[in-house]
Amino acid sequence: MTRFSIIVFLLSLIYIFYILIGYPLLLGFLASLTHKPILKQPGEKTVSVLIPVRNGEPFVRAKLESILKLNYPQNLLEILVISDGSDDRTDELVKEFIPQGVKLLRLPRSGKPAALNAGMPQVHGEIVLLTDVRQVLHPQSLSHLVACFADSSVGVVSGDLVIMAGEHGEEKDMGLYWRYETWIRNQLSRIDSMIGAMGSFYAIRRELLRPIPADIILDDVYLPMTAFFQGYRLIVEPAAKVFDFPTSLQSEFRRKVRTLAGNYQLVVRLPILLGFSNRMWIHYVSLKLGRLLLPYALLALAISSFGLPGYWRTLALIGQIFFYGIGALDFYIPKAWTIKRVSSMVQTFVVMMAAAACAISVFFVNPTSLWKETKVRQAKPPVS
Repeated sequence: MTRFSIIVFLLSLIYIFYILIGYPLLLGFLASLTHKPILKQPGEKTVSVLIPVRNGEPFVRAKLESILKLNYPQNLLEILVISDGSDDRTDELVKEFIPQGVKLLRLPRSGKPAALNAGMPQVHGEIVLLTDVRQVLHPQSLSHLVACFADSSVGVVSGDLVIMAGEHGEEKDMGLYWRYETWIRNQLSRIDSMIGAMGSFYAIRRELLRPIPADIILDDVYLPMTAFFQGYRLIVEPAAKVFDFPTSLQSEFRRKVRTLAGNYQLVVRLPILLGFSNRMWIHYVSLKLGRLLLPYALLALAISSFGLPGYWRTLALIGQIFFYGIGALDFYIPKAWTIKRVSSMVQTFVVMMAAAACAISVFFVNPTSLWKETKVRQAKPPVS
């Protein structure tokens, strides 16, 4: 029994180390060796902007104003807002922009994938920009995205999501977490392709549009990956900035449950992701599947610790108790204390692991029920 516990403990420890530290180091190393540059040329392609929205009253005016202020020829822009059964003032506010060329498509509530499916046949641009209602676009953002399509290997281009500075500690921690995620995406883009797209702001060649299953949770992975498996690259353009509001840890927990549940769903819907025909196979397995299994590795580590020999058992258990304890006490630790920096990061990590564990619920509930409104604290974005 002791030998079995030692094996499980060591395997769990190795797995956790690889997912959290080893893979990011490997990714950075591979990106330094393999850099596939993108041919960028300023161009003026016709662009259709699709904005699916449900109850976007607090954000829709600023969103449309930022699009109309884009440094891009307005005669080449087509803007379609798809209202997914909104029952606030969203439709009324959008109608104010109809004289400026904005179109409104109102649908009964049916979910984001269905809204996008309804909007796609209504637009005609060479490039289709998909963007959510909450984020505000930098005036140069679209020009930077379109320039990347001069490269015939590029099928999808994501922008760079900038999280505005949070006032509260947990908002700042989520900003730090997002910077880490952004680094991961940038390295994948340098090597070849992202695993999907940055859903709040990305562009795709119109001929690559495909219908999205109505119950798909991660439309921003499903649709771009259909382009990827046609041989195209999915890249990030860091110069294409879009600004979002900071979120709380509670809101991020709900969002993470949804996105990780979506990864479970995609494995079933797109089994080709697990095949060696996926040229980003090692990255998909390490980044997406690896994170799904991480909470179970942590659980195995904790359980196997009880079967270790005396001294090692004590050391392993004390270490884990301290780790989880400092995260649990973060709320009570004064901001001025240096240890607060560590406790906040631990708390964020534990919450993300809890979200990963909850994500398996996608197999027991209606997937669309995992969509929850993200609560944000509004601030003025630095778009000038």
